[in-house]
Amino acid sequence: MELAANAVAVLATIALGLSAGALVAEGAILVPFWQSLQPHSFLAWYKEHARLLLRFFAPLEITAAGLTLAAVTLNWLHPVAATQLLVLSAFLAVAVLAAFPLYFQTTNASFAAGTITPARVPEDLHRWARWHWTRTMLGVGAFILTLVALVEGAHLPRPS
Repeated sequence: MELAANAVAVLATIALGLSAGALVAEGAILVPFWQSLQPHSFLAWYKEHARLLLRFFAPLEITAAGLTLAAVTLNWLHPVAATQLLVLSAFLAVAVLAAFPLYFQTTNASFAAGTITPARVPEDLHRWARWHWTRTMLGVGAFILTLVALVEGAHLPRPS
């Protein structure tokens, strides 16, 4: 059971790191690109790529949260890591997921459908970016907490 708990904690850390990295890249690369476009061009770009973004980010964030919740569960059954850190990490990973129905689902749909007026695009993109960076910091925090839990729980191989 300890091996399973360790393995899932490591997988959760990897998934959280990938998810956090993808969120940082989206905020640092895509958002400035979107903001550089004229509103009509942005809406056309978003309409064309919205499904790809969802197909990329949804499984990554769901996997990261799911593995973190599994790591917490296994850790309760067989303590091998800093449980409090794993619990907080799971909370943050779930908060990253919760941001989607709370804000991103409706806003992303309005971008994809082009139902917002072009004059509102800069303001809506600015708001989107604020929400995104908040979600990104939650994701980075979840990754860091799980990484620290691994180190504190001595999940890393020790020299003989």
